[in-house]
Amino acid sequence: MQETVGSVAAAREAVALGRWAEALAALDQVAELDESAEGLELLATASYGVTTLEATVAAWERLHALHVRRGEPVEAARAGAMIAMFLMMDSGLMAAVRGWIARVERLLGDRDDTPVHALAAAVHTYERFMAGDHDRARMWAARAVELGVRHDVEPAHILGRTAGARLQLLGGDVDGGLAALDELAVLLLSGDVAPLVSGIMMCELVCAMQGLAQYDRAEEWSAAFESMRATSGFVGALSGRCRVHRAEILRLRGDCAEAEAEAQRACDELRPWMRRELGWPLTELGTIRLRRGDLAGAEEAFVAAHASGWDPHPGLALVRFAQGDATAALRLVSDALEHPVRVPSKERPPVGGLSRAPLLEVQTLLSVAVGDLTTAATAADELGTIAAIFRSRALAAAAALARGRVAVARGDGTAAVTDCRVAVEEWCVIGAPFEAAVARLALADAYDAAHEPALAAEERSAAQAGLDEIGAVVPTPGSQRAATAEDGVTAHTGGDADADEAATVFRRSGDTRLVRYLDEEAVVRDLVGLRYLERLLAHPGRELHVLDLVRLERAPEAGTATRVEVGALPSAGGDAGPMLDDQARRAYRNRLDEIEEDLADAERTGDAERAELAEADREFILAELARAFGLGGRSRAAGSTSERARGSVTRSVRYALGKLREHAPRLAEHLEHTVHTGTFCSYRPDPAATPLWTL
Repeated sequence: MQETVGSVAAAREAVALGRWAEALAALDQVAELDESAEGLELLATASYGVTTLEATVAAWERLHALHVRRGEPVEAARAGAMIAMFLMMDSGLMAAVRGWIARVERLLGDRDDTPVHALAAAVHTYERFMAGDHDRARMWAARAVELGVRHDVEPAHILGRTAGARLQLLGGDVDGGLAALDELAVLLLSGDVAPLVSGIMMCELVCAMQGLAQYDRAEEWSAAFESMRATSGFVGALSGRCRVHRAEILRLRGDCAEAEAEAQRACDELRPWMRRELGWPLTELGTIRLRRGDLAGAEEAFVAAHASGWDPHPGLALVRFAQGDATAALRLVSDALEHPVRVPSKERPPVGGLSRAPLLEVQTLLSVAVGDLTTAATAADELGTIAAIFRSRALAAAAALARGRVAVARGDGTAAVTDCRVAVEEWCVIGAPFEAAVARLALADAYDAAHEPALAAEERSAAQAGLDEIGAVVPTPGSQRAATAEDGVTAHTGGDADADEAATVFRRSGDTRLVRYLDEEAVVRDLVGLRYLERLLAHPGRELHVLDLVRLERAPEAGTATRVEVGALPSAGGDAGPMLDDQARRAYRNRLDEIEEDLADAERTGDAERAELAEADREFILAELARAFGLGGRSRAAGSTSERARGSVTRSVRYALGKLREHAPRLAEHLEHTVHTGTFCSYRPDPAATPLWTL
């Protein structure tokens, strides 16, 4: 018994210092941890500190069970409320959250004023907020603040105040909402609020500013959030969220290369275990890639975001537009406006003017492109109304540009010039070089409509200079990225005295590669996938294990630029065990049981909206379970060197062939038909006509 007390005390001290691994090691020494309420709570805290959400929830579940066994309903209700809180903030599974809150309220019975009621009110607040029920969310937010202050429950009143301020903004009370958020920012940055609560709520503040397009505040608070994350000791999901905010700001300021790297890291950190918010960094990644002219990469990210339950538009619609199908793109955006995705989200609330604004901006562009000026004008007018309500410079700039596009299409050059000038000036003041360049191109069209060709040429020149400076292209038909110095991809017209005269060439030189096949010749940026292909071309007909390919090509030479595909990074370690260990598998099944209960209750009470949301949660969990199990119900190995290498090599080769297709389509087609990937990879051309490659 004394050893147990000592281990719990050691864990308590380690948690106080943010030494999560030490705390977990100390708790491993507790013989009967399931009988120690303090030990289980410390286990939950330390588990979240090392980012294992399933272990965090499992520890709270064990604590809940302990209090139930002991006949302590209020304490059991508190543990249940904490489970609901973590599931809400980190998984987005609202059906499971509702199930736990119902259990909490049953345990509380006739009691109506306890600290647990404060926690339950905070959970109710965000469950309704994330579902788009803003009226009920306001009611619960007021309740959370009242009870949280009365009982000194910090998470409750801070969450209630934050949600209340965001709801003020979304309701159009911009001055009141901003003032409330400014007060909260001061409080959260003061050090007087627990690190976990302050970190999560600072993320909320930045999300609010991004949604309102208040980029200066978003940038300032994002920097403070990142500093807090680095010094607080708490990690959880905060690191990945911080990276998404940083990527958003970097993209706005024109540093697209660093923005893409940061968004990719965010995807890696937010991917594990039932995090539906993975769609958030994926859409940001897609937006950045689209801006860089990487249509294939953008499409990959947007499609992955859609698979995670997020609305991929307007980004994916712009990809379709750039691919040459404006009609299909317009149909996608119009459908997104008419049928908004209702996946719960605290990052991007699913309803309201702020969620519609980006879609309306693109709907105007696409409607003009297909000649539907009625729809274009209607969308521009609604966007103008939203900009007036929320008084954001960025929204005002977007609305002015939309009006300008419609005026150009109608041949009203004078009005078009006026509106497009406003858009250019506003984006320049905001400090958004890409948006300013887009507005300049529209202003050039306006000058053409006003019969001012010299001024039009001047604006197009300024726009192109701005795009070249940040390495960006505007997503319009034919805007697929071609050659840039940053990419090392250039068209090759022949005549290079040093070029090999062989008929088929696949030769690497530094960070570029000369390829020649039939009548095609190009110099392309070298990629990891091209190195895998080179190794296969060197051994036609031979099967090479993916581990051999990865070992040979894992470390690119210094200075070589390589693009990282979504989820393509191989593991350097061995088999890390099943993709879902026993604890995680139980957690998934528990969530599924809770969702089934919520679905049954919704159907029993005739709540169609709740049933629809619960069904979406159910489908998400089933898809996650299917991903985690192999054929015949066998657990897939997560981190298995062979499995991860197989996926990495396959994605890298596919991406490389896609890029190769842009400059040497016949060579890409040849390789697509003759290269086979899997655990064993091979190049198998026609034996009677195997090319002799110069490598």
